[in-house]
Formats: sequence, structure tokens, C-alpha cells
Amino acid sequence: MDAMSRSAGFRGAIVRSQIPSLCGSCHSNASYMRNYNPSLRTDQFGQYQTSVHGKLLAKGDSKVAVCTDCHGVHDLRPASDIASNVNPLNVAKTCSRCHADAAYMKGHSVATDQFAKYTTSVHHEALVVRGDLNAPTCTTCHGDHGAAPPGVDTVQNVCSNCHVFQAQLYEKSPHKTAFHSAGLPGCVVCHSNHAILHPTDENLGTGVKAFCTDCHVSGDTGYKMAEKAHQDLEQLEASINSSDQVLLQAESSGMEVSEARLEQDEARDSLMKARVSIHSFQLSPVEQEVQNGLKITAKTMQAGKLALAEREYRRRGLGISLLFIIGTVLGLYLYIRQTERTPQ
Repeated sequence: MDAMSRSAGFRGAIVRSQIPSLCGSCHSNASYMRNYNPSLRTDQFGQYQTSVHGKLLAKGDSKVAVCTDCHGVHDLRPASDIASNVNPLNVAKTCSRCHADAAYMKGHSVATDQFAKYTTSVHHEALVVRGDLNAPTCTTCHGDHGAAPPGVDTVQNVCSNCHVFQAQLYEKSPHKTAFHSAGLPGCVVCHSNHAILHPTDENLGTGVKAFCTDCHVSGDTGYKMAEKAHQDLEQLEASINSSDQVLLQAESSGMEVSEARLEQDEARDSLMKARVSIHSFQLSPVEQEVQNGLKITAKTMQAGKLALAEREYRRRGLGISLLFIIGTVLGLYLYIRQTERTPQ
């Protein structure tokens, strides 16, 4: 029982509001932590104090997350351990223990559908289904110890940590100025935040699933640009598909079209670049990539048609050769029969 003596440093039950400072008494001491793992960060407590959780805790809100809510108490594991609550594969579920509980979150002006939406997103699919540990989870966008929602003006900065090229195009686009002046949060306007779905060409243009018509109306510049860009993308995709079919037909017939098949990959690259160029919200870069792709598909389509024409030529030549061989064999047969019938 001496081990639980107050004079020996035993603390007993820890008051919840004191947990972050207690953890920080070691984890904020760089010289002390260096004895165990020199690579460990020692700024967690300082970051926590700047977070939404830390600020509310300082105001007396005991329902906000403290260290042990995420990391555990006696079963602490490093984030690299797949069984850890803060392993990238488990972070969203850990956050949802509070943020998806409407009763627990009552009194806080925070939605409780984030986790449900996240499970439908491309990020969740990449992380959990495909096992891509680089895919975003809650802490990627909100931070971990310094957790806070990205501001309206900084959403695109957060997205640009992964989507660099798209962000560069957006920075120079007319939408940045328009969204900023209207107080709209950049990327989120079109792609949403937690429920980010696979973008399709239908999201561009003027159709039912298009994002553009949420702001643009028939006849304005943005509406016309979106409509034309959608038509261009459809044209290139249709051209790629048509060329693929011709090349596949030729290839399945035994014709050599490997070079044209490789060039088709370049056309698909042009289609992908054209889709990315949409983030410039200018028609010219989209049309440039589409035209590059159309030139390639015209060339590969011609190669496929020539291969099919060669196939037909070979088939006709083979047919004529077979008829000649059959005629020769039949002639020899008749000649031999005639010879056998002739008296010696």
C-alpha cells in the first residue's frame, strides 16, 4: 500500500479537467522525453490549448475531448499500431464516439452527421477500402491536438496539401475572387466537406447533377462555359471509346496495334488533364487538352481501321489461295483418276 501513498506521489483519481496538464507535465518536457524517444513531439499540450477542445475545457466544459478520450488510459498504443484508437484507420471512428452522438453533443452547435457522411466519401474509400494510409481522415483536415475547423478563407489551403495542381489552378481562377467576396468556402462549394463523392463529368455543365447551375443561370458566361466544357469532355471520351473498340477488334483478330494502344493512354491522360483544368474555370485550357486528345484518337482510330483493312485483305488473299489450292488438288485428283483409267 506504500505505493499508493500520497507522499510517494500517488495522485488517485485524476480530475478530468487536469488530464491535459498532467499528460503535458511529461510530454511537454523535451529534455525528459528525449530519454525515451527523441523523435516524439513535445508541443501537443501547447497545441491542445489552442484547439476548440482546449478552449472549451478552459471555460469549464468537461464534455470536450481530453487526451485519454482518444489515446486511452492504461492501454496506450502508438499511432502506428493498427489497434490504436489514433491509428489513421481508426481516427474517424474515434472522433465519432462523441461527434456522432446527438445526445452527447446536445448544447454544442455542431452537426452530428460528419462520420456518416465521411463513410460515403472517396477519402474513406481510399483509406479503409483500399488501405491508402495517405488518404485524409478527420485529423488531416482539422488537426489532431490543435483540432479546429478550417476557416472559410482557408479551406482551399487545407485541400491543397494533397490536391496541389488543382489548388494552383483555383488560385488564378475567377471563382476564388467570387467565392471570397461572397464568403463561400472554396472547394467545399462544389465538392462538399465530409461527403466528398467521386466527381463525374455530369457534375459539370447544365444537367440535373451539375454543380454549376447552383450559381449560374442560362445565358450567363459561366453557364455557357460549363456547357461547352461538358460537351468537349463528352466528345473526347466518346472518341476514346470508339477508338478503343476498333483497336480491340483489330487486336482480337491477331493484328498488331500495340503502338496505337499505347497512344490511347496518352489520349486518356489528355482527358484527365482536361478534367483537372476545369479548376481554372477557363475554357481555353480545357479545349487545349481536349484537342490534343482528339488528335491522338483520330490517329489511333486510323491505325485501327488500317489494321482491320489489312485483316480483310489477308482474309481475301487467304480465301483466294485456298480456292487455288483446292482447285489444284482437285485437278491432280482428276488427272490421276484419268491416268488410272487409261489402258496401258
